Amino acid sequence: MSAGTRAKLVGWLLLGLVRLLTGAQARWWGCPPKAEQRIYFANHQSHADLVMIWAALPAELRGITRPIAAKDYWTKTPLRQWITTAVFNAVYVDRERTEGQDPLAPLVQALDAGDSIILFPEGTRGHAEEPQPFKAGLYNLAQRFPQVVLVPAWIHNVQRVMPKGEVVPVPILCSVTFGAPMQLQADETRQDFLARARGAVIALRDV
Repeated sequence: MSAGTRAKLVGWLLLGLVRLLTGAQARWWGCPPKAEQRIYFANHQSHADLVMIWAALPAELRGITRPIAAKDYWTKTPLRQWITTAVFNAVYVDRERTEGQDPLAPLVQALDAGDSIILFPEGTRGHAEEPQPFKAGLYNLAQRFPQVVLVPAWIHNVQRVMPKGEVVPVPILCSVTFGAPMQLQADETRQDFLARARGAVIALRDV
């Protein structure tokens, strides 16, 4: 069995497992699932968020969409690294970057190549009901790639699938609600844009 065939098989098995545990329902409330270059940005409460959005996308979008993954966590074991590389085709970001290193460089490279990406603008997992303030990365990417469609998303319930301290996942119905696309306005400051983007994500919580 070739490496590519093995990755596809594991991908389908993982997709089936995630959908069995969570349902992985996609709710396209503000836009249709369209094969165009996008930055999906969402709330972040679990390491499973990456898997959840990936599983919620239809197959034609999964193939062109790369999730952003924290390098220190997702390369910690050979299995995690293989899954995120071979199955998810993830873009790794280094949270322990050295001085002078551009943390957005891997994301810029992916977008330059025409890929869509899944981004968590909080930068780290939160535990409150609402997302933490968004970091500047989303604003910087919106400035550099004005042609890329920005789509907010809210992930429901995924933090309850693997409660803190638990080893065995708990079956919980989860969903991802995708909202209306937004753009960086010509005269919009970084602070205003990030607040508006965060508000667009929060607004999907009760849709």
